[in-house]
Amino acid sequence: MNPTSFEAMPLAAPLHRVLQELAYTTPSPIQAQAIPLLLEGRDLLGCAQTGTGKTASFALPILNALHGTTGKNRPRSPRCLVLAPTRELAIQVGKSFTTYGKYVPFRHTLIYGGVGQSPQVSAMRNGVDVLVACPGRLLDLIDQRHVDLSSVEFFVLDEVDRMLDMGFLRDVKRIVSLLPPKRQSLFFSATLAPNIVELAHSILRNPASVSITPETTTAEKIDQQVCFVTKESKRPLLEELLRGQANAREQKLTIVFSRTKHGANKLAKSLCAAGFPSDAIHGNKSQAQREKALDRFKKGLTPVLVATDVAARGVDVKDVGLVINFDLPNEPEAYVHRIGRTARAGAEGRAVSFCSEDELEYLRDIEKIIRMPIPRWDNHNWHEEALAERHKKGIRGPAPKKPQGGGGGQHRGQRRPPQGNSGQRQGGQGGQGQGEGQNQQRQKSRPAGNRGR
Repeated sequence: MNPTSFEAMPLAAPLHRVLQELAYTTPSPIQAQAIPLLLEGRDLLGCAQTGTGKTASFALPILNALHGTTGKNRPRSPRCLVLAPTRELAIQVGKSFTTYGKYVPFRHTLIYGGVGQSPQVSAMRNGVDVLVACPGRLLDLIDQRHVDLSSVEFFVLDEVDRMLDMGFLRDVKRIVSLLPPKRQSLFFSATLAPNIVELAHSILRNPASVSITPETTTAEKIDQQVCFVTKESKRPLLEELLRGQANAREQKLTIVFSRTKHGANKLAKSLCAAGFPSDAIHGNKSQAQREKALDRFKKGLTPVLVATDVAARGVDVKDVGLVINFDLPNEPEAYVHRIGRTARAGAEGRAVSFCSEDELEYLRDIEKIIRMPIPRWDNHNWHEEALAERHKKGIRGPAPKKPQGGGGGQHRGQRRPPQGNSGQRQGGQGGQGQGEGQNQQRQKSRPAGNRGR
């Protein structure tokens, strides 16, 4: 029987103390199911969407195991390794460990690209209890012999579906090969496609399984709507939605998703010119720029954040009342994670998606994966009834154009070249960050030190 309160869980006193301070009384479904199993030392295969409280479901048992045994670090070695696909998610997980481990004396650090490696190397010199890392930079430091994984006792692979979408499968397999056979492994994913299950079986040993049904996910609390519009009508419709959001009494923050980095920059600039304070966040931004934009967004100084899918995971901001898919994602799984930025922690939210003629197939794929048609919103001045009828009858949109030469290449997770509002394909600019740039094919001949950007 799963515990109905945190108080009933056999956690160490310092953890109960911080849970009381945070006013955490009732565990979420995944916490109630996963924490007892992990306290028993079981490997775990967990299936749960973002926003369900899964970070606490693995952070609390790990901190409980570390309590009273800290200070036994080996040089350059972590006792716990948490692998995350993006630096935003790595930062969020790191903050969760800091929060829950407030009264547990433990050492932890983060390793990700987009910043200098010297502080990360220094932090690992004497070893740490918890290391949260992104695959690219972690492998760089391993190749340079700054990190040794031979003493890992707990291994967490978080957001596995996103990890594979971004092309990290080879990196993950190499990292797993460097871990000791005797360890406790945790595997979390929002979906369990066959390739994900196959990877799980290669990593886990006699795992317990926890799956959170759709009735307990945040998607049920999101008012989802789709607008059938022309490309040219997207901007005025976006501004109408933002005007309404600016007059909201609460949850005034809005995230607008663009498919390309160039499109995000262009859209944020034009929104600012139209009187809507906005910032853009994507893989070409430095870590300092991204953190500054997120901080201003959280404080409401710039109530509109224009983002690419790099922000679809790992950005946990309260009071986001509206998510707008200015461009539909060409990977249907990304839709679930985009709209999961609203309705956090049991709140309600709204997600509005714009669908133009060349995005009809993307919409069809999205509705297939969420197993429901997205309700239409026609009550605006730019509705295209003919386009809505084409979708209803299953008529495909025009075939997406093939990308032209030059640029950074197509993402390995993409099945079709995207048609963004900027006319550029994603990955067409250089200098990508850890969140987006690592999904390109890694070449064996590529020298170490070039992979963590």
